[in-house]
Amino acid sequence: MITPQHISIYQTWQKDWCKFATEVLNVTLDSEQEKILKAVQHNRMVSVRSGTARGKDFVAAVAAMCFMYLTPEIDAETGKMVKNTKVVMTAPTGRQVGDIMYPEVTKLFNAAKVLPGRLVSCDIRTKYDEWFLTGFKADEHSEESWTGYHAANIMFIVTEASGIPDKIYESIEGNLQGNSRLLLVFNPNTPTGYAADSQKSERFVKFKLNSLISPNVVAKKIIIPGQVDYDWVSDKVKKWCEEIRNEDFNEADGDFVFEIDGQKKNYRPNDIFRVKVLGEFPKTTDGGLIPIEWVELANERWEQQRLTNKLNKCKLIIGNDVAGMGADDTVFCYRYDNFVERFEVWKTNGNAEHMKIAGRLVEYLRIAEKPIVMIDTIGEGAGVYSRLHELGYTNAISAKVSEGATGLTDTTEMRQFANMRAYVFWAIRDWLDPKNKQHAALPQDAELMQELTEIQYKIKSDGRIAIEPKEDLKKRLKRSPGKADALSLTFYPNKKINNINEILNAFKV
Repeated sequence: MITPQHISIYQTWQKDWCKFATEVLNVTLDSEQEKILKAVQHNRMVSVRSGTARGKDFVAAVAAMCFMYLTPEIDAETGKMVKNTKVVMTAPTGRQVGDIMYPEVTKLFNAAKVLPGRLVSCDIRTKYDEWFLTGFKADEHSEESWTGYHAANIMFIVTEASGIPDKIYESIEGNLQGNSRLLLVFNPNTPTGYAADSQKSERFVKFKLNSLISPNVVAKKIIIPGQVDYDWVSDKVKKWCEEIRNEDFNEADGDFVFEIDGQKKNYRPNDIFRVKVLGEFPKTTDGGLIPIEWVELANERWEQQRLTNKLNKCKLIIGNDVAGMGADDTVFCYRYDNFVERFEVWKTNGNAEHMKIAGRLVEYLRIAEKPIVMIDTIGEGAGVYSRLHELGYTNAISAKVSEGATGLTDTTEMRQFANMRAYVFWAIRDWLDPKNKQHAALPQDAELMQELTEIQYKIKSDGRIAIEPKEDLKKRLKRSPGKADALSLTFYPNKKINNINEILNAFKV
């Protein structure tokens, strides 16, 4: 008999999936796994990239069981299903489903002992046809058949998500209606594709599980059975990493400190170690301008500095990317030395609002500290710039990124550029590159992350660096890269300079 006390306990579990995991599934989650489970409980789309044996498939199975048993609604009087629940687990191969995903679910189901349903093949089936958990290889179903998985409560879990074709994800997303979830877990084997893009997208809550900081590895003993241990990581450090000197230590290469045989030493990982242990993507391809980890490091610095940064002692420079008559937005970037305080986005709805934008900039231009405003004057920005000069603000600068960059070089003083656009974007790269010790700090912003890490470059036959046409980038993003453009404008040279080293220091007090 179901009593009010039973209902109260069940409602407590519905409010706190971690409590259900502990009290019913009898599992112990580490702190990062708890955060992932809470994120799945409260968010529609979650992406987890991970090192090997870090517990990604385990926490995915826990999330599956929580959703399976805490979301359906059954009428207590009639026993009829009011709101049904379906959980679909998939992977690139049948082995990954049958040997990795489903065994985790089976162990949880058996350990709980009190959950309704029965284990059948790769399923949990109940007496209700519309309440089940199922697992199968992704390509066992045609793209069209995925559309049949509608339910009041629907969850899709994809393991080794980087191996699933994008067209499958398009079909899955067609089912994300009502109370729906999509959880991706994967080793970051490739920096391209739907799974990789999820780690840049504002649509997803994102996590990274690093095997170096697993509780077992940190404690050098087994704290959580089944997770990666210290001995395995130590072996892979010896096998896949290079010992380096203190003076060669470079965050940009993923360098880290690790203790073996009582001695802490510096190590540089190869790509296998980056993927399998650190949960990092392999090093960016030659055509990628900015690696994702550089932006993540800048995000971490921003969080550390935002409460202590003395912005009043730094020169403010504002980059203003002015939208035209189309669907683009006007973006303002506010940078104090190495610290980008924020981005401000104006929805212009296709209207050229030169006077309104000029008025916004005047609020800053008239203050005593005399900030510098860089305005993109190719197109609509010319009107804003003209108005500011009519008002006598000489600290408003016309930035033409289509002009030449003759004589300008990067921090090595070796690389030269096809035009000013290539120069200012390479300046962002040099600014973010940890080896240059600029301590760049960027606010967490999924759109900016995507824009910066999507930019491609090439080396022309004459040796100069060229950035891909903006229209090509817009096609991939399906929008204008306004935040990256606004940030790039803050690196536009407003005086005669010779290389990026000088512009990186130009606004320091």
